[in-house]
This record gives sequence, C-alpha cells and structure tokens, in this order.
Amino acid sequence: MEPMKDLFEFDNLPDAAHVDVNVVAALFGCKPATIWARLRRKELPQPHKFGAHTRWRVGELRAALNKR
Repeated sequence: MEPMKDLFEFDNLPDAAHVDVNVVAALFGCKPATIWARLRRKELPQPHKFGAHTRWRVGELRAALNKR
C-alpha cells in the first residue's frame, strides 16, 4: 500500500498490517526524526525489519496510542 493511504485507512487496517515511519510520525503528530529518537528511548514499540525496510505492526501502534 501507499504510505499516506495507510494513514487514511489506519482504522480499517488489520492489527497484523505494517506501516512505515512516515505513517507512525503522522499518527503521533511529529516528524520521522522524532520517531527514531522516541524509539531509542524505548517510548514506542520496536519495528520489524523486512530486508531494507523498517515497519511497525498496526496492532502495536494502536496499543501505544491508547496509552497516551
């Protein structure tokens, strides 16, 4: 899927779906650099690597967003 389409369809994505850092940044209202910093501080769920791509599982992001 296209990254921004993933953002618009986030509520309809299955928990097992994966999204990229741009979608995560939009969900948390910050820039991708802030996502990487929060990840280093262990404030966000760990992403999963698929070759050269880093993606977050939608279900884990939903849980993190609900904690806010």
